[in-house]
Amino acid sequence: MEIKIEDLVSSIKKDGIDAANTEAEKIIADAKEKAEKIIADAKEEQKKIKEQSEAEINVLRDSAKVAAMQAERDAVLLFKDAVKKEFEKLLEADIKKALDPKTLAELIKAALAGENAADYQAEISKAQEGIKGELAAELKDGLEIKITPDINSGFRLSAKDGSGYFDCSDEAIAEMLAPYFTEIEF
Repeated sequence: MEIKIEDLVSSIKKDGIDAANTEAEKIIADAKEKAEKIIADAKEEQKKIKEQSEAEINVLRDSAKVAAMQAERDAVLLFKDAVKKEFEKLLEADIKKALDPKTLAELIKAALAGENAADYQAEISKAQEGIKGELAAELKDGLEIKITPDINSGFRLSAKDGSGYFDCSDEAIAEMLAPYFTEIEF
């Protein structure tokens, strides 16, 4: 009987150890499975975060490119505008120099060609009063000369009846000529 009890105890121990080993293996297998799932989930999350980061970087890069292009365009436009304004000042100054009393008289005579001088008045600036001597014949025929503070240089020839006028002031000439001289391409 002693052998049977010892065999029984050995058998119980062996069955308990086998059961414990089986349970331990199952626990280890479950732990490994959970660890693999956690690792796979972490890798998937890492992949998602990386894709989102790359998308945000691309958006920022594209925005920076657009902003740089806009800044470049704005700088070019500002430069063109500054050059145009300076050129217009130079053009107007040159026109003022070119419109001396003798030249003005010739222009007024040309504008009156074939017309009755008595139907017109020439508006000039105070600084151009010397023109009267050059237009003596036209003044005798009835042309009126009026000093106008609105005109710096040049003249404005207008019909006395108000039906129209011909503006040959320095500002008007510069305005007419500027588009032909200020087209700047970059």
